[in-house]
Amino acid sequence: MPVTFQYANTMRSEFPELATCTLHIEPIHPDADVSDAIARFHAVATNRLAVSSEGEFSEIRAWRRAFAKMGLKQYRCASEALLRRFRKEGRLPRLHPLVDLCNAASVAYAIPIAVFDAARIEGTLEVRHATGEEIYQTFSGEVEKPEPGEIIFTDNGSRAHARRWTNRQSGYSAVRSDTATAFLVAEALHPTAVEDLTKLMEELKSVILASWPASKVAVA
Repeated sequence: MPVTFQYANTMRSEFPELATCTLHIEPIHPDADVSDAIARFHAVATNRLAVSSEGEFSEIRAWRRAFAKMGLKQYRCASEALLRRFRKEGRLPRLHPLVDLCNAASVAYAIPIAVFDAARIEGTLEVRHATGEEIYQTFSGEVEKPEPGEIIFTDNGSRAHARRWTNRQSGYSAVRSDTATAFLVAEALHPTAVEDLTKLMEELKSVILASWPASKVAVA
């Protein structure tokens, strides 16, 4: 059953330009070959970076404005961090075919894509301001509490699945080799966000269905 996803009302009023697409996929396995798709996405990113740095992309500028509005100018959205690493190293680390695919799509579109193990989400996944009582687990296993007012992804169990909105996901709900069901969230704030998100999800769905032919995919 697809994850129920929503924003707190304050999010829509604070960021009226926000556009979002989600994708639910099941079942998945870690043996899919997505190398060709990754290469295509990386080529797009390489061509874009040959013209200008990631900080000049309209998609990234929009997220920088949002982070400044949140008082987090020192932090960057996940897609900017990936683009910076890709520009410096010419590649991204391989973790899991679905995560690798989404990271490649993220650098091509300069749009952050969160990839969750759906089974690790309790009830509704909501983007809202933290109360300060939520629990966040890092990829190294350390436990943190988000700052009160910080924008997070959280569920009915008061577990934070991402901190500082699109800055960093939690290791708790990261996709692993035994993940069977995944939930993706792509968000954008730039002027052509709706059109770009629609194209992004169409591309991802096509690759996913070709790479995991037994899977069912729902885009919203």
